[in-house]
Amino acid sequence: MNLPLHLSELALFALAALVLVLTPGPNMIYCVSRTLCQGRGAGLMSLAGVLLGFVVHLMAAALGLTALLIAVPFAFDAIRLAGAAYLLWLAWQAVKPGGTAPFEARLLPEDPPAKLFSMGFLTNLLNPKVAMFYLSFFPQFLHPERDAVLLQSLMLGAVQIGVSGAVNVLLVFSAARLTAFLSRSEGWLRAQRYVMGSVLAALAVRIALPERR
Repeated sequence: MNLPLHLSELALFALAALVLVLTPGPNMIYCVSRTLCQGRGAGLMSLAGVLLGFVVHLMAAALGLTALLIAVPFAFDAIRLAGAAYLLWLAWQAVKPGGTAPFEARLLPEDPPAKLFSMGFLTNLLNPKVAMFYLSFFPQFLHPERDAVLLQSLMLGAVQIGVSGAVNVLLVFSAARLTAFLSRSEGWLRAQRYVMGSVLAALAVRIALPERR
């Protein structure tokens, strides 16, 4: 069976998803904060809610993009340029003075598992970074000329959710040690932000180039 996306394309998308998940955002900050306040179990329960939120974003984006690219082929370029602009904005958020780092302890009240799950779900569902990621990144890896655009979108979504889940599980299990290490050095916190900002800016430039894969 021939897949609509090649393994090399999925690997490149996985790398892009890895860069995005390592960029501090509401999901990472919430899961890490819950872990620091209530332990790994709370962090994992919060992450489960976050992952369900990804599924909702994925289905909305996959169905919407499929319909849009079929109805308006020229929408591809508009979405591509909007995605590049969004990545530049994320890069600025990472390097601007006073930018936040995810491994800073935040005081949160202790909540039961059901609330941890629902808060994780809502944190992701209302996270504009996730919606913009799907809308701006998916078109860079979709091939409308191969047909099966919906299947391509679902494959990309599965890769993104897998990468995000794996990274966040590692963060939950290492949150306390990473926080202790990074809190001893402001330089490491700044370096993290500048590295992520630089990578995001480079991705934005690459996406903005008119050449199609």
